[in-house]
Amino acid sequence: MNEGTGTNFMNLQFAAKSENESFARVTVAAFISQLDPTMDELSDLKTVVSEAVTNSIIHGYNNNPEGVVTIQAEIREDMITIIVEDRGEGIEDLDLAKQPLYTSKPELERSGMGFTIMENFMDEFEVSSEPGRGTSIKMKKRIESKKALYN
Repeated sequence: MNEGTGTNFMNLQFAAKSENESFARVTVAAFISQLDPTMDELSDLKTVVSEAVTNSIIHGYNNNPEGVVTIQAEIREDMITIIVEDRGEGIEDLDLAKQPLYTSKPELERSGMGFTIMENFMDEFEVSSEPGRGTSIKMKKRIESKKALYN
């Protein structure tokens, strides 16, 4: 992400521990609050951050707290971009992983809806992954309350 005129950004790294999921969600929400999002927009953004971070912790690192999850967020006018990355196991079959209800951890009673939720709640959604090297999830959402200011 690039720093430039009319933009703001943040970077956050934390241990891949499940207790850090709420920390990540609240931190990103606080950063986004400068755009004055609606409660629905804020709820959607918090949900996608939770889903992405949880995926990194559970699937990327198999709950190994030595892993590091990185979140980058950028505000450019009325658009928020969020990138959640891990350097964990990566995803062997990305097309299969994106299928609703698919989970690689059925024993943990995972719903398999994380990617579906992220895709439905955001305007843009992109996953890149390489087995053994990790996963990056990039999501964008236009904040409607600011849209009128830039049109």
